[in-house]
Parts: sequence; structure tokens; C-alpha cells
Amino acid sequence: MDPRALRRDFPVFEAHPDLVFLDSAASAQKPRSVIEALARFYQTAYANVHRGSYPLSEAATEAFEAARATLAGFLGTPDPDEVVFVRNATEGMNLLAHALGERYLGEGDTVLVTEMEHHANLVPWQQAARRKGARIRAVPITDQGRLDLAALDRLLGEEPRIFAFTQMSNVLGTVNPVAELAERAHRAGAIVVVDGAQGAPHLPVNVRALGADFYVTSGHKMLGPTGASALWGRRELWQELPPFLTGGGMIERVTIEESTFAPPPTRFEAGTPAFAEAVGLAAAAEYLIGVGMDRVWRHDRELTRRALAALSEVPDLRVFGPQGEDRGGVVSFAFPGVHAHDLATFLGQKGVAVRSGHHCAQPLHRRLGVAATTRASFYLYNTEEEVDRLAAVLHEARRFFASWIE
Repeated sequence: MDPRALRRDFPVFEAHPDLVFLDSAASAQKPRSVIEALARFYQTAYANVHRGSYPLSEAATEAFEAARATLAGFLGTPDPDEVVFVRNATEGMNLLAHALGERYLGEGDTVLVTEMEHHANLVPWQQAARRKGARIRAVPITDQGRLDLAALDRLLGEEPRIFAFTQMSNVLGTVNPVAELAERAHRAGAIVVVDGAQGAPHLPVNVRALGADFYVTSGHKMLGPTGASALWGRRELWQELPPFLTGGGMIERVTIEESTFAPPPTRFEAGTPAFAEAVGLAAAAEYLIGVGMDRVWRHDRELTRRALAALSEVPDLRVFGPQGEDRGGVVSFAFPGVHAHDLATFLGQKGVAVRSGHHCAQPLHRRLGVAATTRASFYLYNTEEEVDRLAAVLHEARRFFASWIE
């Protein structure tokens, strides 16, 4: 894979040729094919879906359902009706926490998460547990930034009803062994929910081979537009769950007194969906399929290895996360005594775009003993030269902040 050739597909780099964009874990840039697919739909094919009997609406509906089939193929399921469109991964997690909580949680039950979770895979479960009288337990991490599997086995011995965990940490870059975790959880009788917000953009995904029961994606992190993401679940489980949002579109029959609900996936797509954005998301999935997810993942790891080696040479810089093949293209770091925002501002002024803060993972940062980190994240359009530029600017930052460093 030649990232320099791929960069020509991304108009942002034509507009900003000197930009070193290392913030794809927050939101990825968009290839021209996605932008054009979205614009073309709005310009020539727009009409509400599942509503009209006129040709334009029927064609829009066909495009929307074709997008669902494309995302099903991207995620490795032959059944498009197992894919529900949501706005983002956060909405997907809220949907699952509500629906699974209503169906499966009761007084004294346990929801198992991990110490490395994004708030979107923690706060919704807290709310569900509060409603149902359940409790939250967390698998701790080791000092190397991996899940403590011995602790996991002890916690699974408590027979949690649900085990929700990230495929790839948005802070540490740790890639968890999903299939192994799912197998252990199923033996304990738990439903497995996988946060694939960082996994799906970078790793080859086959949800059935992973052994997940539900898998959540973040469309804008995988080259798609904002406002559309795919949430996959096993058909037999979808059929058991109550809706999250209610109103138009997701019903079968309504009287003044009561309603009955449509089968999945319609049951979980109340109101007018983001159908144009779903078409754009399908174009993003097609782009990634064309590049090859194996190649994307291999490129990510090559850049990460280079970054870890280069950043280890920066004096006083603390780099977080495991060493080895079980981490993706996310590298978080900190200088002692230098606030993450100040470091990110310095890097930004040098043309290197990174993220700073707690990255919606406050419990993890408390475990790491820091309030915030600065994060660089890599994707298919990043080059080795950009990694070297990051390291060079961090050396400059070390000299600039020398009097601050504890």
C-alpha cells in the first residue's frame, strides 16, 4: 500500500499540503469518493425512504438498503437485516444499554466492562444498571496496558449478564483478543458487546468469527460522513429486544392505547434515518474494501512500530500502552509537568495535528496516574515521514518546555 498515492484521494491534503494529520482516532478524513457519493445523492437522488411509492423515493430506498448490505458485507455477516443504522457509536451503545438492560438486567445482576473503556461504553451501562438495580464491575489492566486475564476469569465467575469491551483502546492502542474474550464470556453466560469504534476502521472484521453478539462501529472514524454508523447484532437477539427510540417508521400498528413494533432492523430506526449519510458510509466501506483491510492494518502497525522506536529516543517522554503486535495506530504520551493541551498546541503550531485531554477515558487516565495525555493516531494516508516529523517536533518541544519538566 502506498500512502502517498492514497493521499491524492483526499482533498483535504490538496487544500493543506503541509498538514501532518495525526488525529484520525477522533475523526478520519474523507476520500473524494465518499464526498462525491454524498453530494451526488443530495443533488440527484434525494427523497425520503420507506415512504413514497414514486420512482425517486423507491430509488432512494433501494440505495439505503444497498448501503445496509454493503456494511453487512464489510462486517462479515451475510444478513443485512442484522445491521441497524445509528448516528454514531455513542448512540449505538445507548441503544444496546437500554434494550439489553430492559430485557436481561435485574436487581443484583452485573454488567462487566474494562478499565480501558471510552465513556460511551461505560456511562450508558451505568444508567442501565441504575435503572435496574444492577452493578458495574471492571476488568483491570496490567502495568503494560493489557487486560488482566486472571482478573477477568475471577469476574466472569460472578456470572455477569453482559460483558462490554473495546476491541482497540483509543488511548493505549491495545488490541484486545476479542474471540478469546467472547468465548470465555459465553461460557459464563454473558452477552458480548464489542466497541469497534477504533477496531473497524483499522482491522479486518468478521463479527461472526469474533464471536460477538453485538458490534458497534463509528462511521466517521472509518472515512464516512458524520451522522451514520452501523450497529451489528445477531438476528435472534435483535428479535428479543425492545426498541430504544419510538415514533414513526418503527411500528406495525398504532392505536390510541397501544402500539406493536416492526421487526428488526426497522424496530430500531425510529424516524427519518440519515439515509444520505448511510449511502456515504457505504462508499467509505467500499473504499476500504478496495484498499484491503489487511493492508490497512499492516500499514498501521508499521507506522506504530516506527513511532514507538522514535519516541523512545525523546528524553523524559512517557509513552503509554503495550509494546508488541497487539496494539494499533494510537500512541499517547506525556512530558511530566507539561499539560497535554500545551504540548498539543505546540505540536499544532508546528503543523502536526494531534489530540489532547482524557480522550473520554477518565477511569483509564486515573489508572495511568495522569490527568490527560497527548495522542497521535495513524491511518492509511499517513507516511513514515510524518511519523519522523512527529518525533522531531517532540524533540523541539522537549527543549521548549525544559524548565517545566519535573
